[in-house]
Amino acid sequence: MARGRASYSQKRETAKEPDSASVSPRPTSAISRFRTIALSRLGPVAFLLFLCLFFQYETGTFLTLRNLSNVLRQTSVNTIIAVGMTMVIITGGIDLSVGAILALAGVLSTAVIMTGFPPAFPFPPDVAIKPQWPLVVSAPFAAGVAALTGAVCGVHNAIPIVKLRVPPFIATLAMFSVARGAAYIYVGGGQVGNLPIAFTRAVGEGALMPCVAIASVILGHVILTRTRFGRAIYAIGGNENAAHLSGIDVGRVKFWVYVISGTLAGIAGLLLAGRIGAGDPKSGMTYELNAIAAVVLGGTSLMGGVGSVAGTLLGAIVIGCLEAGLSLMGVQWFVQMVVKGYVILMAVVVDQVKKRR
Repeated sequence: MARGRASYSQKRETAKEPDSASVSPRPTSAISRFRTIALSRLGPVAFLLFLCLFFQYETGTFLTLRNLSNVLRQTSVNTIIAVGMTMVIITGGIDLSVGAILALAGVLSTAVIMTGFPPAFPFPPDVAIKPQWPLVVSAPFAAGVAALTGAVCGVHNAIPIVKLRVPPFIATLAMFSVARGAAYIYVGGGQVGNLPIAFTRAVGEGALMPCVAIASVILGHVILTRTRFGRAIYAIGGNENAAHLSGIDVGRVKFWVYVISGTLAGIAGLLLAGRIGAGDPKSGMTYELNAIAAVVLGGTSLMGGVGSVAGTLLGAIVIGCLEAGLSLMGVQWFVQMVVKGYVILMAVVVDQVKKRR
């Protein structure tokens, strides 16, 4: 009996004190967390530095002030769109319509600058038409039309997704076709040209585009990190069912996320039209690809629940530098699409590695 009790007590002590070899020590987990953070935060920065040095070596003009200011303006449009895309992807969705919304908002808002408010419908085919209102009067109306157009398109995306349970991929793909076709219909296959020089200079040469981009980044960061709405966005992306059970109105949050994404795309449409000097229905091609690439490169997970606007800004700068550098090297645009596709794939692979760690 004594032996039996002794062996029983030894077993209990053994159960209470597990073998130290079977338990992972704390330093190992700390090192793992440090590696994960370094991979997510320092990886894009290191890649950006590599791109800058590589393109400077190849072209000799990449790090000049003139080229960097051009990259900054080129990045601004993608940054504005990508802020809205960040919120959408954090909820576990996707928005493939931002490029087409940009084009539709661009032609409608520039039509306001040329013909006044409300814009003429259909737009007069005469490319030599002169502005009917002074720019100081028409510009605020144009900005309002651009934002309103984007918001309406965002509502068009949100209703099928929220009310009819249509997958975001399908709903926004439909909006992509509708908005692009509507832009072509409005201008009759042409474009809204002959924009006032003061407008194109203010947008294309001034600090307006970077200022709007920075403002959108700050606003997006505040929404995601300082508001209940932002916390709800993360909760829905992490576990939609759990978010619903905790009292979050999932449908309402998703609705406004797509409206915000569309509104930002509409504002970007007016800025891009000012930069290129025309409201063109062909503008914004592949911009949804650029926005998704910026979001993923910035550390936002395509599975939802994880991401930040600050990371998206870094990702947009990487994409802008990549495009500008390849253009300086004389690489054709369709080759650039291949490169960006592999950059997105690399970013997704890194995201999966982080999850496994």
